[in-house]
Amino acid sequence: MAITYDWNCKTVDVMLQEDGQTDVVYNVHWIVSGVSDTKDPKGEFYQATNIGTQTVTYVSGSPFIPFADLTNDEIVAWTKAAMDAASAGSVAALEASIASQIDLLINPVSETKTIS
Repeated sequence: MAITYDWNCKTVDVMLQEDGQTDVVYNVHWIVSGVSDTKDPKGEFYQATNIGTQTVTYVSGSPFIPFADLTNDEIVAWTKAAMDAASAGSVAALEASIASQIDLLINPVSETKTIS
């Protein structure tokens, strides 16, 4: 089973002013979705999503990208780097968790039943 991961890091918190810069990103609200190449009985791809936040730090004097020029890809890179810096392998662990959720949808080990 192959899974495609989509990282959405388009929502951020900014400091209005910091170190002479404006709109400095300090917190990223991320949504990571995984979509399997396997379809369910309805013909839809199995998928799972995790959400969270990650702080990022602007280092004074380092190159600064104005907010209007930021892209999702740039913020995804910052987010992944910050996550792995905080706990090595955390990006891989997050994606593995999504893969595990999808695997449980495809191969369930439990279900909820109602007694009549």
